[in-house]
Amino acid sequence: MDYRQKYNQWLAHPGMDEELKEELQSIATDEQEIASRFDQELKFGTGGIRGRMGAGPSRINIYMVRKITAGLARFIEKTATGEDRPEPSVVIAYDTRYNSERFAREAAGVLARWKIKVYLFTKPESTPLLSFAVRELNATAGIVITASHNPAGDNGYKVYWSDGGQITDRLANAITAEIDAVGDALLVDCGRLDDAQRAGLLILLDDQITASYLEHLQKLRLFTEKEALAALKVVYTPLHGAGYEIIPRALRAADFSNLIVVPEQAAIDPASWTVYSPNPEDWSVFDQAIEYGEKIDADLLLATDLDADRVGVAARDQENRFSPLTGNQLGSLLLEYILSRKKEAGDLPLNGIVIKTVVTSEIGRAIAAFYDQEILDTLTGFKYIGEKIKAFADTGKKTFLFGCEESCGYLLGDFVRDKDAVQACQVTAEMAAYYKKQGLTLHAALERLFQKYGYFAEKLINIELAAAEMDRVQEIMDFFRQAGLTKIGKRSIQRRADYLSQKEFDLQQNTEKPTNLPAANSLKYFLERDAWFCVRPSGTEPKLKIYLGVQEASSEQAQKELKDLKKAVLELLEKGSTAS
Repeated sequence: MDYRQKYNQWLAHPGMDEELKEELQSIATDEQEIASRFDQELKFGTGGIRGRMGAGPSRINIYMVRKITAGLARFIEKTATGEDRPEPSVVIAYDTRYNSERFAREAAGVLARWKIKVYLFTKPESTPLLSFAVRELNATAGIVITASHNPAGDNGYKVYWSDGGQITDRLANAITAEIDAVGDALLVDCGRLDDAQRAGLLILLDDQITASYLEHLQKLRLFTEKEALAALKVVYTPLHGAGYEIIPRALRAADFSNLIVVPEQAAIDPASWTVYSPNPEDWSVFDQAIEYGEKIDADLLLATDLDADRVGVAARDQENRFSPLTGNQLGSLLLEYILSRKKEAGDLPLNGIVIKTVVTSEIGRAIAAFYDQEILDTLTGFKYIGEKIKAFADTGKKTFLFGCEESCGYLLGDFVRDKDAVQACQVTAEMAAYYKKQGLTLHAALERLFQKYGYFAEKLINIELAAAEMDRVQEIMDFFRQAGLTKIGKRSIQRRADYLSQKEFDLQQNTEKPTNLPAANSLKYFLERDAWFCVRPSGTEPKLKIYLGVQEASSEQAQKELKDLKKAVLELLEKGSTAS
């Protein structure tokens, strides 16, 4: 069936959703648009899907949500029953986007049709709360409807397994096979939720899960002087997302009484967004928080994305202006704070483990070594950190201390198995109060950190591509693999890790060893004087991502070397683009 026949099939479907039908009718003469929607089907990848909402099998809509859920149900029915979990069940959460609640209810209806019990949150909730709830309820799996920090026209569908972590490659591939076996998305049955509730197949979650999660948060506290905590002035913006209720509640429970929530950005109506994209890595989303921060002479600004798993932070700098901390900088501050406070309390374990991604700052390695703790690298994506946490918890060989990724994702308490902005907001505010009592801002504490470990600087370069240019990404990756590079700029390359072949090559010794990581289309180059860069395609967007890192004796030298490294890598990229 060609794309025009598929279009006609959708348009003629007797049960077609009226809004989607109008959308299909509106593109009847736009052949290119029809082809873009019907020439291929939305692909379920590692963790789930994310993309534009709209009519057609390459968009996110109720029919594709039903089909994906039916595939998940097929997989659960085949694999996820046993004496320890005789009744399969799934927890479903959703963020504040257009259609998020509707998609969550559609997923619940499909699962109920398969006689799988559903625990459904009744209002927008954070992804970390979903992760917590899966284990708290001993559920088989979890679903969260979210597109994280993407623009308002997007949505997504992420799947979690019984350990509370996002599914990784093995499960994703198996679920994908079941989705493919479902067949026509228009024919998937969806049960009525009132019938499911009467049959005991739908349980609406009340505040009990949230209250239990908040109790676990209290165990993370490392500084509890109420007067110092209350003295810290905090401005928080949920950026119209699911953190609007749980994060202020967590902060106030941790004695941060001097808290303002940006009211214009606490509105959860998707039609009232004040930002194009609720990305806490984007400094522009802090504009309104800065206004409130100046009014109350705040110490700290916090911003979270729509599903409240990532947090951006700004604090006063040397000129008393609000200045952002990068994801790497906040991660290093949190790690130093956690390990130093635990050491002071005599609470550092002998078998502690810190986990970061391969593109996250190497300062974490220096900090962990100072406190005699092990550090482990994973592939990019917090799901791989969660996977390692589970493995260590199952064996008891390691005690998890901290997980971080450069894109503003952090985890301190493993009662959640994914990045958790609620945890990060609470502990960041606590850390800021601790340093404020010593007369230090977070930026001053960061400078002290650099003086102790050296000046680390990092940069992410996003090479934007049109969807039709995605073939160029692989051509560029092939160029890097085939170029036989031994030098970049003025630095020699000492090692090269090819995560696709799962091998690391030592260019000095002419040896190789396994990376001991799953296969991924990424390359990392380790340069002399502890510099590095990594190249990889984005997993969710048409982008090529280039990560750079250097370590030097001064801030000025680090910035200069980072600039030089960026120039050298971009020149090489241009050469690779020309060659392709």
